[in-house]
This record gives sequence, C-alpha cells and structure tokens, in this order.
Amino acid sequence: MLLSLRGVRRAYRGDAAPFALEVPAFDLAEGEVLALAGPSGSGKSTLLMMLALAAPPDAAERFDFAGQDIARHWKLGRGDALADLRARRIGVVPQTGGLLPFLTVEANIGLTQRIAGRTDADRVRLLAEELGIAAQLRKRPAELSVGQRQRAAIARALAHRPALVLADEPTASVHPELADAVLTLLKRECAAAGAALLVATHDPARAERLGYPVLACRTHAPGADGIARSVFERVLDIAEAA
Repeated sequence: MLLSLRGVRRAYRGDAAPFALEVPAFDLAEGEVLALAGPSGSGKSTLLMMLALAAPPDAAERFDFAGQDIARHWKLGRGDALADLRARRIGVVPQTGGLLPFLTVEANIGLTQRIAGRTDADRVRLLAEELGIAAQLRKRPAELSVGQRQRAAIARALAHRPALVLADEPTASVHPELADAVLTLLKRECAAAGAALLVATHDPARAERLGYPVLACRTHAPGADGIARSVFERVLDIAEAA
C-alpha cells in the first residue's frame, strides 16, 4: 500500500465556524487513480496539503507513505526527512499551474528533477512532446495559453518520476472544453509513469465519466461543540490492491 491513514485529524478556523477534517481510514495503492469530490470549503485542499507532507495533522494513529511513518516524522520534528521525501516521491499540480514566471517552460518542468537531485533532460523533452508543448519549451509561462501552462504543470509534476501525483482542482482555471483534456492527460501520463494519482474536484460527474473512481466526503454542520466536519474514509482490501 502506497498510502495508509488511520485516525487522522486536522482542525482550523473556516469562514463561518471552526472546522475539522477527519480521516478515520484512507488507503491508496501504488499506481491507483482516484478523484476526491466535495464542495468548496470541504477540506479537499487541506487533505492534499497533508498528503503532500506540507501540513501536519493535529492527530494521527497511522500515517504511512511509501514505507515511511509520516506521523512519527511529524511528531519528532523531522522536517528535513519530510522535505526530502516530498521532493523525491511526490508531484503536485496546483490549480493555476504555479509556474515560475522568470524561468522558461523547459526549466520549470525540470525544476522538480533538480530539487530531487536527478536531472534528466531527455525525460523533460519526452514529457513535453507527449503533452504537446515541445514547441513551447524556450518560452516563458506568460507566452503560453492557460491550457499549455496546465500541461507544463503536469509535466513538471511527473518529471522526477514520483510515486504519487496530487492535483488540486486542475481544471478550475481552464475553459470547460479543455477540462476533459486535462483530466485525460493526467490519467494517461500517470499511468505511463506508474504513479498513483489523486485529483481533488468539485465536478465528480466529469471525473467519473472520464474513468476516475470518485470518493465523496461526508460533510456535517456544526454540532454541540460548534465545529463543522468533513469526513473522508476509504479502505482497500490489501490483497485486492496488490
């Protein structure tokens, strides 16, 4: 199992009330694809931040990723170990692409390789060709269309051969006609790279139509303690996922 969480919780103050994200159980197998659905403000981005090892849980009975005890790393303050694991094993596709404006597209794609300590110019060019942006490699992000920038972000997330790719509403900034293409490209490229893929979306119908299994969160209004909750839960049969 690539990712396994039990009893994970993170609390923060939402727009209207204190909010808690709860993950009683969540599993993701190597190479698996999953769409994470929920309304705006339901905690999808917060969950992705935790899975990207960029935000600590407030509590965790188990938080294992790629054979490492992430909960223990957080508890012992092993920030360097978490940063190294994130750089080597995780790729992220943000909502708006997140490309650095002062770098060329080629340099942006190769950035994750340099951070991970394994440069591979041939892979950068291959990904650009597969994603239809080979002619844009020498350009700056401002010279690209929205769709081209998003494809460059996908290439960057895959360039260092991560085990897990996390995409936070990757179609939010693209025209509806391009949304299908973005999700299809993500799924295809992750499959080719052997990477697991978790996509946060507010459009589960689109994701399901494109072949993504969908996990919806359960949202709960503030209870007697005044805390609103979103609950994400999913358990895989280890034998089935192997």
